[in-house]
Amino acid sequence: MQANERDARFREIRDKVESEQRLSMEDGLFLYEPEVSIQQVGELANYVRERKNGNVGYYNINTHLNPTNVCVYRCRFCAFRKDLRDENGYAMTDEQILHRGAEATANGCTEMHIVGGLHHQRKYEWYRDIISMLKENYPKIHLKAWTAVEIDWFRFQTKKSFEWVLDDMRSAGLGSMPGGGAEIFHPEVRDQLCEHKANTPAWLEIHRTAHQIGLKTNCTMLYGHVEKAYHRIDHLMRLRELQDKTNGFQVFIPLAFHPDNTKLSDLKKPSGLMDLRTMAISRLMLDNIQHIKAYWIMLGIETAQTALAYGADDIDGTVRHELIYHDAGAKTPEFMSVDQIKDLIREAGRDPIERDTTYNRVIRDENDFTVWQSGESVDADAQLAGA
Repeated sequence: MQANERDARFREIRDKVESEQRLSMEDGLFLYEPEVSIQQVGELANYVRERKNGNVGYYNINTHLNPTNVCVYRCRFCAFRKDLRDENGYAMTDEQILHRGAEATANGCTEMHIVGGLHHQRKYEWYRDIISMLKENYPKIHLKAWTAVEIDWFRFQTKKSFEWVLDDMRSAGLGSMPGGGAEIFHPEVRDQLCEHKANTPAWLEIHRTAHQIGLKTNCTMLYGHVEKAYHRIDHLMRLRELQDKTNGFQVFIPLAFHPDNTKLSDLKKPSGLMDLRTMAISRLMLDNIQHIKAYWIMLGIETAQTALAYGADDIDGTVRHELIYHDAGAKTPEFMSVDQIKDLIREAGRDPIERDTTYNRVIRDENDFTVWQSGESVDADAQLAGA
């Protein structure tokens, strides 16, 4: 394609975006072409980002809990899982789990992000009890727990339906679901990465069911390994299609693949330019998902900060005790303080706002940081700002 043709094609896409028309598969593929200016793609994504969310950068105060790293699956991209007899394999005790809840409370966390391995010697009740135990002892903390892969495993264990499992977990204290396990939906890629775990129809059905019973969820895409641009756009369009039907996804998180210590260690991690282009294209394609998150643990602090000008409006949070991506070679710190996060957002020219898991503004006691309550929806504020 000649430069003048490329410019004309980009103007067509820009006109569609500005008039709030939906982008097509062909549009998305065009934006991934290396000859298309990443600055122009980013500028267009930033236009949508500010139209949807104003000039703010959201963050939360959260901690991670990975109850076990023992897992029946052997996904090629995973550096976290261990075999049962591996000397580095573990399963946390009740005391360790409760200690993590106490630590989260003492540090003012509003959320615990709970995911882990599928331990074949731990029954469903062990996983359920983790939720009920934490909710009983620390009722204010929102428990965002269990990817669709884990819910699929719980269905296998219990021989019940997805709806039964999700209802049972919600009755135990589950507040929402993370978006992990999506990887890449297209079977050409998924079969290479994780052929035995929850497939694409199961992942989508689990999230559809969660939305139908009133649970909000996140959604993700793992990119930068063996997939091509077509597979990424296909993935985004499948998420967009489900969101059209349920409106249950809160935020999309593009996850950059880290190859160290995985079975794909011969691959290079995606470049910062690929990270930013994928962030921007995600913002442009997912017109019906309110938030796009730049997960600083995976992207690195500098790229995540830059992503706030490439479509992202959220940078995640303090992220205590993250293991999964650090095991895969992430060089980012294992924790960021609230002041560091605020400074990062301000340096990017955005206004930092603390939100809870379901995107309500967090109001903290001026005299005691650990005392907080959830206020109004930040989305309502953003809509008023853009009106």
